[in-house]
Amino acid sequence: MFMSNPIPRTLSLAAALLLAPFASGQIGAPSPPIHGLAHIAIRVNDVGLSRAFYEKLGYQQSFAFDKNGVVTQAFLKVNDRQFIELYPKPAQPDNQPAYGFLHLCFDGDDLTALHDYDVAQGLTPNAVRKAGAGNLLFTLRGPENQNIEYTQYMPGSLHFEDRGKHLGPNRIADSFFAVGLSMKDIPAAINFYTVKLGFSLAPHSKTVLLIPDSEDPGASGRIQAQQILLQPLNGTASRIFLFVPDLKKTEHELKSRGVDFKHGKHTVIVTDPDGNFLVFTAEKIS
Repeated sequence: MFMSNPIPRTLSLAAALLLAPFASGQIGAPSPPIHGLAHIAIRVNDVGLSRAFYEKLGYQQSFAFDKNGVVTQAFLKVNDRQFIELYPKPAQPDNQPAYGFLHLCFDGDDLTALHDYDVAQGLTPNAVRKAGAGNLLFTLRGPENQNIEYTQYMPGSLHFEDRGKHLGPNRIADSFFAVGLSMKDIPAAINFYTVKLGFSLAPHSKTVLLIPDSEDPGASGRIQAQQILLQPLNGTASRIFLFVPDLKKTEHELKSRGVDFKHGKHTVIVTDPDGNFLVFTAEKIS
């Protein structure tokens, strides 16, 4: 593991999230609609080992890319619009973290409009292009040089054609509603996301950003907006926050599958083989 004593910080952030009401107060120009979080990409030491771990949680692999017989990217499905992407550690250093959080991707209906919006805010995103899976994609550099992706699911793409598939009934949770981002300078990151990207800061919170016009992508029906949690820099582990209908049932299910977990306030926390955190909560947010 590459992080020291990460649990207390995660718990405090989860507690802050659970207390944050959902309302908007745009600082920058309104953004075109964003469905929410499309995927979080993480780098892992062993793709096969990590895939087996996530499969224990009920998340099946929809498809994967490989080069010379070696997996270069595996797509694990949470629901039809949300995925966890696994990348192997780089053979050569490339100024990206060897393990843990790699990038975050937002799901949009009109990528051209989102691209034009970002350009109008003085940003320099890459041109909209068709990615390897067949969807539209563009990227830009976010605070502290983090990569930010936007995608638009297109008919005929691997994601689009996988609709209704690989949605096993034993998924511990059917959606993730927030992702934690570690930053050295949180006020600067807040300024970037609110002024440049049209996100809003949740009332009574200094660290929770609301994604414009997003909504719960799963069946839980518990949230009104998906979120980004800005966290003080403490290693490179990713943090994914997911809803479950019953926390006690979730604990029992994890035990039955041989998955270790720790308790938080209104949360159960699972750690993957590379130290990334999945935070499950049954607390209703309204």
